[in-house]
Amino acid sequence: MIRFEQVSKRYADGTVAVEDLTFQIAEGELVTLVGPSGCGKTTTMKMVNRLIEPTSGQVLLDGADIATIDPVDLRRRIGYVIQQVGLFPHKTVLENTETVPRLLGHRRTRSRARAAELLELVGLDPDAHGRRYPDQLSGGQRQRVGVARALAADPPVLLMDEPFGAVDPLVREHLQTEFRKLQETVRKTVLFVTHDIEEAVRMGDRMAVYGAGRLEQFDAPSKVLGAPRTDYVADFVGADRGLKRLSVTPIERRDLEQPPIVRLDDRMAEATRRMRDQDARWAVVLDGSGELHGWVSSDAGPTEAGAAEGAGGAGPRQGRPGQDGEDSVRAHARRMEAWLPLGHSLKQAFSTMLQYDAGWIAVLDGDRFEGVLTPSGLHEALRRSIDSEQHVAEAERAEMLLAGSADGGAEKAAE
Repeated sequence: MIRFEQVSKRYADGTVAVEDLTFQIAEGELVTLVGPSGCGKTTTMKMVNRLIEPTSGQVLLDGADIATIDPVDLRRRIGYVIQQVGLFPHKTVLENTETVPRLLGHRRTRSRARAAELLELVGLDPDAHGRRYPDQLSGGQRQRVGVARALAADPPVLLMDEPFGAVDPLVREHLQTEFRKLQETVRKTVLFVTHDIEEAVRMGDRMAVYGAGRLEQFDAPSKVLGAPRTDYVADFVGADRGLKRLSVTPIERRDLEQPPIVRLDDRMAEATRRMRDQDARWAVVLDGSGELHGWVSSDAGPTEAGAAEGAGGAGPRQGRPGQDGEDSVRAHARRMEAWLPLGHSLKQAFSTMLQYDAGWIAVLDGDRFEGVLTPSGLHEALRRSIDSEQHVAEAERAEMLLAGSADGGAEKAAE
């Protein structure tokens, strides 16, 4: 746990970098610090590993004032990832990754095994990449090595200063997704500095919005977008904050519709009848084990009448379960391309719909088919999220008014 208690940083020329900063980061939480250049977010982060010393106040790490901890010992307990990575150019990927464990006196075999394990964890094959040098890697690969190196000594705290800012947008989004998955595994306490509101919203469990050295709002991304605390925060997150909410609103079961479901070995005539009964033009196709295979259109195969003619010998061969007859669903089913896991964001759902020009996407929980998300379902989910946040904001305002009224009453009673 990291706690800032009334922390300020002022320079000799009178510049105030941070003023009266008080907030707390829970163990295993990823907090993004976001704001324009010069607002104090990087200063805040560097006060955690004592690259910058506060003018007043305390920074506590697990209850201990870091001013009482030797800076070198402190930094060896804290992982640090920066935009330019800072890999040693004369060392291989494996040698770079094992730097901190070696400094801590770990044996070479143990350090090398740990480095290889972490490279795999961040998506790099140690056999393919371990002997390469930094200039033989792409920008995204170097960033992965930087993250692996920061995690090598298994530090409880990780500081990240615009770690993905130097790579192109496509690689950046991929790295963001990978790191969120990695964080679910390692559960580090992370301070993540960025100037990009989209990145702050996507990455943070909570986000700290800075303005000119002051903390304007510290809250969950959905609350920052749904109920900005000040006009500054509202202006900073932008007028399109409703769209940004797509990034932090997950797909839930209640957002899904249930289409007709057929099996691969069903007869197409029976599948068509089922679709007609539900007034649907398509059905989801599951395989024999109940896992998602694809979908089939009501126009794809024979009708019940056509199947009956086929049974008399004039039409296509009547299929039987387990066979690939022309009137079986298997013969007409199309593979499913547009699908997402339950819990992914509405932004990812919307993007997938656009990518595949799809009117709906399948949603899975593991291998189990849960339902489909349509544009109307997406809209309802976003609307519900906004209404919920407005309700919370109204409740908070009511509490503040009641508290103010109670304080005023107490003052009058004291008089």
